[in-house]
Amino acid sequence: MKSLFLGQPHRVEKVYPEWIKKTLEIEAGLEGPCITWPCSADDAERLKSADFIFSTWGMPSLSREEIDEFLPNVKAVFYAAGTVQAFARPFLEKGVRVFSAWAANGVPVAEFTLAHILLAGKNAYAAKRMYTRHNRFKEGSELVQRTGGIFRNKVGIIGAGMIGSMVIEKLKDFEIDVYVSDPFLPDEKAKSMGVTKVSLEEIFKTCRVISNHLANNDQTKGILNYSLFSTMLQDAVFINTGRGAQVVEPDLCNILKGRTDITAVLDVTYPEPLPDGHPFFTLPNVILTPHIAGSMGREVERMSQYMLEEYRRYIKGDTARYDVTLDMLKTMA
Repeated sequence: MKSLFLGQPHRVEKVYPEWIKKTLEIEAGLEGPCITWPCSADDAERLKSADFIFSTWGMPSLSREEIDEFLPNVKAVFYAAGTVQAFARPFLEKGVRVFSAWAANGVPVAEFTLAHILLAGKNAYAAKRMYTRHNRFKEGSELVQRTGGIFRNKVGIIGAGMIGSMVIEKLKDFEIDVYVSDPFLPDEKAKSMGVTKVSLEEIFKTCRVISNHLANNDQTKGILNYSLFSTMLQDAVFINTGRGAQVVEPDLCNILKGRTDITAVLDVTYPEPLPDGHPFFTLPNVILTPHIAGSMGREVERMSQYMLEEYRRYIKGDTARYDVTLDMLKTMA
């Protein structure tokens, strides 16, 4: 049995702590330094005898032909990060199993989103603008009175995949009416989750706080546009921790310029980073962060720990928890 790291060495070092690497050496036959791509002739020989690949952000995208040539014996890829859309399909089509730590990476995203939903429910962003930009204390407080706070307010979740479902689960600790737009969510499952399933249009028309968790694919690119943003409620807040390309950003900019009551909380944009002079930098009703919702700092170690545990289940023949399938690629972020 032989395992190798494949990807970008500095990221592998960041995500896989020493104790995980030592454990993989003992239990999975992990050998040598991380292999980069394109690889050297010596590394190509190492890859040909590999049974398992461990990786994280920076995993190269290989074609089916490259997998045949360089990884003829590989049985599984353990990816200590979130989305596998960039590389998984050729492996899956070849019958190689792919495991992803999307659930581990989803934990801090769900926590980050929950924090913003609760702040948005208090209309904290608009109240801050009123107070700090105009020194209008009373009016800032009245903005919260106007929206009613988070209690029994409506929150709309766009996409009930792994992260969207995590957010929904966390919202159960609060008395909030949760609405979900997701064509892949069965009615029975929506009922068991305690949410109301509605159309995307209904989410924007009726929910005070809207959070995007759509899958990242061609079908969702540019799906959030002017026709939706223009229907947002007074003092509504749009949160995006999904992907920037799902938003028609010029449409959102135009709405934000004309509707100073609404707020956009954007942890993702397209492109990243934004070019100098982009309106998002100066619009007062934009909260802009540099894609920090996912695993950072010590949080990244959770992802490699999940993959170590998944490897152990694989070896024992136990049921996998984080197996990726071709069908899942249709709805995964």
